[in-house]
Amino acid sequence: MTSSGAIFLSAGVPEPGAKHFVREGDLAAISAAVSALLYVTLGRRKLVWGGHPAITPMIWSVATGMGVDYGEWVLLYQSGAFEDEFPEETRRFRNVVVTDAMGGDKIASLGPMRKRMLTESVFQAAVFIGGMGGIMTEYELVKELAPTADVVPIASTGGASVDVAEREGVRTGLRLELDYVSLLHEQLNIDPNEKRYRTVLEQPVMVADRIVMPTKRDG
Repeated sequence: MTSSGAIFLSAGVPEPGAKHFVREGDLAAISAAVSALLYVTLGRRKLVWGGHPAITPMIWSVATGMGVDYGEWVLLYQSGAFEDEFPEETRRFRNVVVTDAMGGDKIASLGPMRKRMLTESVFQAAVFIGGMGGIMTEYELVKELAPTADVVPIASTGGASVDVAEREGVRTGLRLELDYVSLLHEQLNIDPNEKRYRTVLEQPVMVADRIVMPTKRDG
């Protein structure tokens, strides 16, 4: 049985010297954790994230080889204030929401984008990987706007995810876990044998305690 809840991803690659740098991150671990999240969720849960120039290409690279319609299974939010910085991969995803820029203030423009991102879907969980100060901002917004979502910080990726883990009181064993596929199956409560659907419309839904299979479309 599947859940209708989406998975929110808050991720980034820490850049020493950047204004909002929190702590060192492990690029290999960040990439591995993002890849594992796609492997566990794509075709089973919708994945929602705010475009990041390092993370979006990672997601694109994995999504293209999964054999599902990734345009339906992901929802990418971007602020128009950063349009000149969008990675090429952003234009390849069909499901992209670009929010209005607030004049020339890029940081202020992120506020409305994040609010839309966290209120336009119902979230089962929020996963935090690597990142800098923006991850902490999104963590606080998840607690405010999606309070029923399970918080899953992958602390072994470093960066701000370590701070999220400390806020959540995550046990030491979970902080050191490097088998990201097994970790995410467990933390997101997704059975490894759960069927993967090519499109969202093919996925069965729960209605009045009954599993209802979608009606096949002609053509």
